[in-house]
Amino acid sequence: MQLSDCTARNTFSPGGDPTAVIQALRAEIASLKQQLDWFKRQLFGRKSEKRILEHPNQLDLSTLLGDAPPAADPTPTEEISYRRRKPKQRNADDVTDAGLRFGPDVPVEVIELSAPEFHGPDADQYEVIDYQITRRLAQRPGSYVVLEYRRPVWRHKASSSLREVPAPAAVFAGSLADVSLLAGILVDKFCYHLPLYRQHQRLQDAGITLSRSTLTNYTQRAIELLRPIYDAQWRHILQSRVLAMDETPIKAGRKEPGQLQATWYWPIYGEDGELCFTWSTSRGSAHVEQQLAGFAGVLLSDGYAAYDRYAKSRPQVTRAQCWAHTRRYFERAKDQDPAAQEALTRIGALYRVEQQIREQGLEGEPKRDYRSRHAGPTAEAFFSWCHQQRQRMDLLNSDPLAKALVYAENHQAQLKVYLNDPEVPIDTNHLERALRVIPMGRKNWLFCWSEVGARHVGIIQSLLTTCRLHHVDPYTYLVDVLQRVALHPARDVEALTPRVWKDRFANNPLRSDLDHAHGH
Repeated sequence: MQLSDCTARNTFSPGGDPTAVIQALRAEIASLKQQLDWFKRQLFGRKSEKRILEHPNQLDLSTLLGDAPPAADPTPTEEISYRRRKPKQRNADDVTDAGLRFGPDVPVEVIELSAPEFHGPDADQYEVIDYQITRRLAQRPGSYVVLEYRRPVWRHKASSSLREVPAPAAVFAGSLADVSLLAGILVDKFCYHLPLYRQHQRLQDAGITLSRSTLTNYTQRAIELLRPIYDAQWRHILQSRVLAMDETPIKAGRKEPGQLQATWYWPIYGEDGELCFTWSTSRGSAHVEQQLAGFAGVLLSDGYAAYDRYAKSRPQVTRAQCWAHTRRYFERAKDQDPAAQEALTRIGALYRVEQQIREQGLEGEPKRDYRSRHAGPTAEAFFSWCHQQRQRMDLLNSDPLAKALVYAENHQAQLKVYLNDPEVPIDTNHLERALRVIPMGRKNWLFCWSEVGARHVGIIQSLLTTCRLHHVDPYTYLVDVLQRVALHPARDVEALTPRVWKDRFANNPLRSDLDHAHGH
């Protein structure tokens, strides 16, 4: 038997124990198999963490424990029988009114069709009594428009002086870019992840010659105009009593020739549905301490040690733990140990309580009471079960289930925080959904060439992501604030954040000259 592992060779030296070597190799093989299974799932498996119940009619474990919430009364039903005409068979690719739905803001172009009988010698023998409507969804390629301002120049006859109508003010003095172009560049790049070089190609295909460096310059200058709005939003987020925080990597700036340095975005989610991406060159706790200076309240995050170090020295900060991250440890262990399925069932009971709270619209004290009565006993039973499982003699410290049990028990106090505070979510899924714009960007524009660029991405993504959280159209918002920010009082810049803007200006936003031209 040939061994390539240096540890194994040393163990086979005179006086070594072959049985111990075999056991060590078996443990290493099991660990490598677990890693291989995980990689296979990332490449080919189902990524969703939703559980597929094989027997949906089986009794729930929480019901057997007696800690499940009371089932809602069944909705009264009645049986109705009637006869109707059999629907007409349609092709699978037919576009019908049932398959094509659109809102009132979607433009509709009407094409009038005429019958040949209306133009024949007997046309006066026909009259239109009704119309049949057929709708088809069409698409125009991305298009650009050149706005040509015809400014009259006139001469005063008496004084022979010449005058002209001044050109309309632009976002940047002397710039050839309309505000609609600036907003379009930002939305395409940061909402739909279309890199500038692809936008440059689209301009060329449309017959427009513009250097790529000009697009980069427009992007940087436009984001700098938005920086005061970002700062105002950040100050308001820090006033929240409950914050959710996470981190995600990004390559930014040159570490050495041919290599970019690893940096981090730290998205922070406030209680009023606002998000800010802060950025740092390290993943250490120093950035957390710097960004959350003066914060007092509940910090919800995963189990990363930097958050624990930050909260330990600050009695005014309460650490809350995300149950979704805890669940993932057991989800990874379910293929190696059947007991992990029981953990997933118990955690699932906690999430069903949250679903019932949402369905009933509970807030404040009623929400806290409902959690205490229904989720509290389930959580206690879960941690008791974790303690019992850790006593198993067949469970090795290297087993995925053992790691999941240790993680849950070590964060027991933080995982229970949400039970007594109705404002604290059960997990950070709302934050993870919002920060997806960064991984999506990495798959398209790949990295940030400079550290300044990384900060700019954080600024614009903070505002655009918050727009979506508040159901504000990002393009309309940018067209308005890029024109308004230079005229708006600095003391009231918070009014330009998406949260306040939607109430103050959304009903009558500033438009570009392109819209005015179409209006005429």
